[in-house]
Amino acid sequence: MDGITGLREKYLRYIAAAGDMDTLENLRLAALGKKGEISLKMRALGQMSAAERQVAGPALNGLKSEIDAALKARRAALEDAILEQRLQAEWLDVTLPARPRPSGTIHPVSQVMDELTAIFADMGFSVAEGPQIESDWHNFDALNIAPEHPARQEHDTFFMHRAVDDNRPPHVLRTHTSPVQIRAMQSQGAPIRVIAPGRVYRMDMDQTHTPMFHQVEGLAIDRDITMAQLKWTLEEFCRAFFEVDEVELRFRASHFPFTEPSAEVDIRCSWEGGQLKIGEGTDWLEILGSGMVHPHVLRAGGIDPDRWQGFAFGMGIDRIAMLKYGIPDLRAFFESDLRWLRHYGFASLDQPSLAAGLSR
Repeated sequence: MDGITGLREKYLRYIAAAGDMDTLENLRLAALGKKGEISLKMRALGQMSAAERQVAGPALNGLKSEIDAALKARRAALEDAILEQRLQAEWLDVTLPARPRPSGTIHPVSQVMDELTAIFADMGFSVAEGPQIESDWHNFDALNIAPEHPARQEHDTFFMHRAVDDNRPPHVLRTHTSPVQIRAMQSQGAPIRVIAPGRVYRMDMDQTHTPMFHQVEGLAIDRDITMAQLKWTLEEFCRAFFEVDEVELRFRASHFPFTEPSAEVDIRCSWEGGQLKIGEGTDWLEILGSGMVHPHVLRAGGIDPDRWQGFAFGMGIDRIAMLKYGIPDLRAFFESDLRWLRHYGFASLDQPSLAAGLSR
């Protein structure tokens, strides 16, 4: 028993003084390992008499449990000290700015769509939408486009495939967003004031044309709509969109099947130093087509042309984006070049606002 008391005092003292995990592990092996002092004493129980074992056995088991508990307690204390030391060494200022992370940008087409939507909404226009695969009637007939018109030929329009024995009227990838005007008139009636932005498709490909591009068309129908109101609407749009104080538009007589009279619209500009400036100079740039809605189109939309009249206009979203933001090639809009998108793209929080400027 005297030996047991000495072992208890020795190992408890050594364990309390252990300053690292290696020292603590060596103490465990010295006391409780296969050849440890306490383990050897427990093996010696078999050589004792029954009376001696009854005394020494419980004492040795108690010593083993006490030393094991002391080892675990000291291990936990050392681990806490190591953790505290690590926390002090790895201190982090959580108020510092985060590391920069790559983020995407808003495509110029999406940005310009938001800009023009904000402008026309301020003038009382709502947004109308329609399918990109249109019936031949909505895309052509309802818009007073004759069967022999070049736009109805396969070299200019994408027609959907039909089986040889399928006699249904053909469907097309819409060549303009004008079919949306027909659908809006049929569903809403008159008076009406809408814009129709969206994708359109034509068989064309060069620096300023692509097979798929974006258009916005506007329609306003009421009792006493005139060309003067059309002119004011377009002037206000150009002034807000290009963010200039004054603009001058020139209306040139033209022909569109769906409007009568029809006019191409040019805007005064200059190319001084190779840079486009809107609202000044001696040059003119065509930007859109417009006119008074043809009576046949009104009838197709379910509106009586003897009681109602209105104006319509259409322009290429991609093209006015090129003019405003100095983008030289239309084809780059659809090439998914990340360098181009980073250069011409907009931050996600750059929401168009008439009060703060459309292209912040």
